[in-house]
Amino acid sequence: MSGPAIPYLTLPEIPLSFLKYLPIVGDSIDASSPPTIKPFGTLVALGVYLGSVVALRHAKERGLDAKKLNDFIFYSIGSGFVGAHVFDALFYYPHKVAQNPLYLLELWSGLSSFGGFTGALIGSFIWKWRHREGSVLAQIDVVCSAFPLAWVFGRAGCSVAHDHPGRITDSWLGVQYPNLPPGLGRFDLGLVECVLTIPLAIAFAVLWRKGPRYFGFYAGWMSIVYAPVRFGLDFLRVAPGDKLPADERYLGFTPAQFAAVGLLFLGIYVVRFGQRNAGYVPATYAEAQALFARESAAAAGDEDEPEEEAPAPKKRTAKKRPAAEPKEEAPSEEAPSASVDAPSPVDAPADVASEPSETTPEKPRRRRKGKAES
Repeated sequence: MSGPAIPYLTLPEIPLSFLKYLPIVGDSIDASSPPTIKPFGTLVALGVYLGSVVALRHAKERGLDAKKLNDFIFYSIGSGFVGAHVFDALFYYPHKVAQNPLYLLELWSGLSSFGGFTGALIGSFIWKWRHREGSVLAQIDVVCSAFPLAWVFGRAGCSVAHDHPGRITDSWLGVQYPNLPPGLGRFDLGLVECVLTIPLAIAFAVLWRKGPRYFGFYAGWMSIVYAPVRFGLDFLRVAPGDKLPADERYLGFTPAQFAAVGLLFLGIYVVRFGQRNAGYVPATYAEAQALFARESAAAAGDEDEPEEEAPAPKKRTAKKRPAAEPKEEAPSEEAPSASVDAPSPVDAPADVASEPSETTPEKPRRRRKGKAES
């Protein structure tokens, strides 16, 4: 079979014409071109939602605090979208930034996947700093266990928007882009990456069902698998001299290819770090949940103990002080008579001094005090 076999499909935008009938908002709506719901944004939002739901379910199964992870996801996604645009603007369109620095704030103008990864990582450390948490590897790993599923929907949005056109090809893997001679098409890199991510999403789902793994497993292996695939796919991007604008090249490579090399080494490091610091890994998810319940109960008990024991030292010190004064004054009245009548224990015979007596515990005390006063 010769020539591209994949049709150039587009999904229609859904106009929000009803907004013009709303009070206050309707005055600013142009009836001829109302706002629309775009397929790309819809699929990306659906991917974020499904990925978050699966990640929260995984957190509960793995014995993590779901409320904390929900907050962690918010920080990661928000920072990820900002990083995606900033990376795209600085490395793919530096001329636009040079002409208009405010282009960095136009978050809707372009996104980069590696910029999103970098921004999400920064957001995770911001969350760690604000919440005074220790390691965030557990949270990152649980999110990465669900990330391929979300990535499938995100790249599906790219495939219907056709915003990642590649080189011209006559292969059947090409997409029948318009304005090309018959028998020619282009690689749609968004579609290719979407298809290649599906096996990874299935593999992660199967591995998760088999039982808990050390933290860092999913984050590390996702990076190791994705990096070389992305490095190779970028050779299929629009080449310089094409009718379509080509990506910036640095030493013959795209910014994403440099980032892919870094991601590969980062993934290897995360896997080795997770293996060395794994500690005890529960055999089942039920055991992981029981361990989390015990740790939560112990933490709650540690917080309650200081409140119950705090007033105890005050009561003890208040009782001892007044009782100590009369005990010191009582023996001083009888001390003079004891010093006159009783012989010194030094002058007493050895056989008498060594014999036990019922009154010996009291008399030596009086003699020692009397001798000290005389």
